[in-house]
Amino acid sequence: MAADRRAAAAAVLAARARALAAGAAGVPLAEAAYRNLVPGPAGAPDRAAVTAELVVRVAGYDAYPVVHQRRLELLRTAAGWRVEREEGAGGPPPLWDLGAVTAANGGHCLVLGLAGGPDPAELAAVADRAVPAVSEVWGSGWPGRLLLHLPATEEQFARLLEADPDGWTGMAAVTTAASGAPWHTPADRVLVNPEAYGGLSGFGRQVVVTHEAVHVATRADTRAWTPLWLSEGVADWTGYRGSGRTPKQIAPELARDVAAGRLPTALPADGDFTAGAAGIAQAYEQSWLACEVIARRYGPERLVALYRAVGASGPGGEDREPWLDRLLRSELGLGLAEFTALWLTEVRRLAA
Repeated sequence: MAADRRAAAAAVLAARARALAAGAAGVPLAEAAYRNLVPGPAGAPDRAAVTAELVVRVAGYDAYPVVHQRRLELLRTAAGWRVEREEGAGGPPPLWDLGAVTAANGGHCLVLGLAGGPDPAELAAVADRAVPAVSEVWGSGWPGRLLLHLPATEEQFARLLEADPDGWTGMAAVTTAASGAPWHTPADRVLVNPEAYGGLSGFGRQVVVTHEAVHVATRADTRAWTPLWLSEGVADWTGYRGSGRTPKQIAPELARDVAAGRLPTALPADGDFTAGAAGIAQAYEQSWLACEVIARRYGPERLVALYRAVGASGPGGEDREPWLDRLLRSELGLGLAEFTALWLTEVRRLAA
């Protein structure tokens, strides 16, 4: 691409970024810019192809810029150069690639939906109840607000995750880090599956959104070495806290397994939480019960302290089990084997 065409392309993309920042996509952006422009193969004199990174930041929510890989085709007309086509070049697409964006502001949240999908205002009301419930347990050391994406279809939900839709059927929501976020930011926005979420009761919806809000609130304390039974367990425990539901009501699949003589022998492994895995419901229920045991026996503050201690002290080169054993002894006064035995006693009680 000749220097004059490169300069023209840069000017066109700068204008396009300003339009996005001004609300052209229907999303309140504090920042929008195209960077790292790379020319494509030379073509016709009135056409140009480029790839670039579109960097955006949702106002009031994104601590770090979100990076989208883009491919653009530019056309020169009598009025000058313009963008004829823009599409993704890898990675999850921005929401506006999937359709017209609708938005609902809550007191503690922003819900970005798509035209033709569920009403984002209903989800905003649920999120506004979730945030104070999470802060009551986890404190005020997080921003205390949620950014939620509500696509119109399950297929769009999967596209935003870059996942196979079949693997996410039945998953009501997931918390993810936006592309471009630092490695230590594992959760900063909630993606809602409109079909699975829409099939839940009002109580179920509240539990799901509160669960995801915990992941956002605890992202600074969550690391790659945090066992999923602990991170998913504290999220479910917070979601069900104060609900008045019995253990059998909260863990029906596990209760049925126990009644049929199918008892777990160990706390859930990380692989048990893979989307679409057999027994994933039981893995979540087992994890909730493990955290319920800690909160009931030692108090919610000790559960929170254990979670933060796990995030603050990685295993280094040590295997995770002996490292976790030491942490449990330090925080709870009993090792992994003793805690597992205590948990299994509670599991067996589900048969009563």
